[in-house]
Amino acid sequence: MDIFSKIAAGEIPSYKCAENEEFYAFLDIAPLAKGHTLVIPRREVDYIFDMDDDEIARYQVFAKKVAKALKAAFPCKKVAQVVLGLEVPHAHIHLIPMQSEADVDFRKKKLQLEPEEMQEIAAKIYAEFIK
Repeated sequence: MDIFSKIAAGEIPSYKCAENEEFYAFLDIAPLAKGHTLVIPRREVDYIFDMDDDEIARYQVFAKKVAKALKAAFPCKKVAQVVLGLEVPHAHIHLIPMQSEADVDFRKKKLQLEPEEMQEIAAKIYAEFIK
């Protein structure tokens, strides 16, 4: 079981932003911006394009709902969707609130937020998600 599967199963703590039976969303622990969220399928699949058409459609609809909750919780011009990363062999979408394209530069220094603030951020997104 990979680290993201363990997170979705509750074996590793996370800052949950949204979930359903197929997908799970949680805060990135090295965020580019407040609210930077990862959206994963609960099923272990390494490459997003290995998902079948119906599953990837449901995944995108779930990510869209999370993005709307994120934008409501953290007003921004847009929520960026980025599929990037080879370090974890589990498909994941980064959702990042952005005011400009510079906000989505993965080379920039990541935020370091206290656990209490991370919990507050996740709670704000989750509250919007379940509305």
